Amino acid sequence: MYSSFISLHIMLKKYLPYIALLGAALLLFYIKKNQRGGKAKATTEQTTKRITIPPVGPSPAENPNGRDDFNRRYSNLIITKHARCRMACRHIDESEIKEILQNGRVNPAKIEDDPRGKTYPLEGITHDNQRVRIVFAPKPGGEMVVVTCIDLDRDWSCDCK
Repeated sequence: MYSSFISLHIMLKKYLPYIALLGAALLLFYIKKNQRGGKAKATTEQTTKRITIPPVGPSPAENPNGRDDFNRRYSNLIITKHARCRMACRHIDESEIKEILQNGRVNPAKIEDDPRGKTYPLEGITHDNQRVRIVFAPKPGGEMVVVTCIDLDRDWSCDCK
């Protein structure tokens, strides 16, 4: 009995690095497969189902006339280099930007006005259940500039400048 224990111990010692490597590979596979944005993005690109986005922002009582002073019509959507970088970091695609532009709620507390113009932060939930804030800057001639985008629930690491 003692000799079988020793032979098991020797065999275990011999194969332990391979078992640990296999376990690490399986763990990495599981993490990659279940990582946010991996599987969901592939399926969201193919959907054509229209959804209703619940309002985020002030209640109708805070905005009694129902107007948000933001024209959602545009002839040309311009996405800045900074916004594209943020989109990549935060797993937000152009269809989600357009979705928030059409259905998002203006957050009046975050509206900014400077010499370059007024920026409007629109908030909402995208078709893949990301709660986001997209900052838009309407320009003359019907152009709509996407300034930046923010995931309100998760702090993504990002090297955008």
